[in-house]
Amino acid sequence: MKNEQIENTVVTLHSNGWSIRRIARELHISRKRVGRILVSKSALRDTTPEDRVRSKKRRESKLDAYKSYISEILKEYPDITGQRIYEKLSEKGFDGEITIVRGYLKGIGEVGSKTPVRMVETTPGQRAAHDWSDYQITFTSTGQKEKVTFFSYILGYSRRQYISVVEDKTQRTLMRELIAAFIYMDGVPREIKSDNQKACVDRWELGGPVYNRRYLEFATWYLFRPLTITPGNPTENLKVERPFYYLELSFLRGRKFKDRDDLKRQLQQWLHEVSDTHVHNTTKRRPVDLYTEEHPCLQPLPRHHYDTSHITHQVVNQESCIQWKGYQYVVPLKYMYELCPVRVTEEELIVYSPEGEQLVVHPLAKEGQSGRYVGVQQKKGKTTGPDIKDVISRLKAFSPDMDEYINQLKKHKKTSWGHHLRKLLALKVNYRIEDVVLAVRRAHEHRVYDAATIEGFLNNNSESRYNRLLIQRRKDKDNEQ
Repeated sequence: MKNEQIENTVVTLHSNGWSIRRIARELHISRKRVGRILVSKSALRDTTPEDRVRSKKRRESKLDAYKSYISEILKEYPDITGQRIYEKLSEKGFDGEITIVRGYLKGIGEVGSKTPVRMVETTPGQRAAHDWSDYQITFTSTGQKEKVTFFSYILGYSRRQYISVVEDKTQRTLMRELIAAFIYMDGVPREIKSDNQKACVDRWELGGPVYNRRYLEFATWYLFRPLTITPGNPTENLKVERPFYYLELSFLRGRKFKDRDDLKRQLQQWLHEVSDTHVHNTTKRRPVDLYTEEHPCLQPLPRHHYDTSHITHQVVNQESCIQWKGYQYVVPLKYMYELCPVRVTEEELIVYSPEGEQLVVHPLAKEGQSGRYVGVQQKKGKTTGPDIKDVISRLKAFSPDMDEYINQLKKHKKTSWGHHLRKLLALKVNYRIEDVVLAVRRAHEHRVYDAATIEGFLNNNSESRYNRLLIQRRKDKDNEQ
């Protein structure tokens, strides 16, 4: 410990002719300490303040050869991160550590420090969060900017991420991506937090969220509790907002993409090689290392995943097809004009009979696929439409009154009764069976045996089934948003 009294005594006695040995013995200190005091005080007296400041000799750095390249990167991508610059330097052969790069960037003041944020830390397996983010990306194959939507899902404890490129932000897409994230992480947390997107939250009442019914059903299936942020306070979801900023700076900046497929390929590579293995600023550990601690705490996946397919009801048209997004999917002739349940998955379109029996499974037509029809069209006979015996059987199933009307129609339309019966059956496409039966009864009372007249009566007095289906489809579409 430095003692100014002892140092003063040592210097004074030595100036009076005392030896170092005598001074050490008198003051009960070591001769080495006496020597150090005399040397240091002598050096201070014999030098100026400027002389005492040692000039540092600059050593050569591994980074010297790459500084011009760094300037080029910063000129093209001003907001790029030090991590991303380090990756680009490594591609050029740089074998130094990232600390050298960060030190140089801090010295030239090109990459600023991040704004500190306050996070709510959670226990392993407790919580995850998800969100969307849109970016304008220029693809080299076209040279045009395109809007690209990313979905992000992050585990709160380990900060391990799942990110994917999606086509839209509908509820169906959200559920499909959450399932993919559960599979990617091999488990489900006990809570999942989102913002107030319509796919999750219908509205707020009395200070609390009213969650979407189907999203609650999805949450129950995977045994997690849904959470959401308070309206107007996006900082509550910073654990997923900040990683988007990291995605933008570390992945999107400093990279070029040929097309969407190339973007997806590079994204998967970045997730494994960079996102999983970088040292997180908050935890000071790699997400993949913390994930090994969190994984045992995640809930196991169910034996069967939630069905995210779209289910609707469609009338088989006069071509014996179901129309879906501009393509005609072939259905057996006997179900022409029937209202059939249709299930649309990511890859297939499945048609069921009104009784629930699976009829056909078609692969979904790809965008831009040539030809209007999917499936092999059945050859028809001389008469169009289903077999006449099947037509009569299906008409009689409407009501017992149909049997008498069919007999009278055969008597009055001896050569064209089959045509009129098929026209009657086709009225199912636009009108309810109850309305068709009512019109037939009225026609029978007035001895009118003509399908066109019955259709005119329905057109003037009944609501079209098509209008109701259109309204229902709009409701289904709104629920998906």
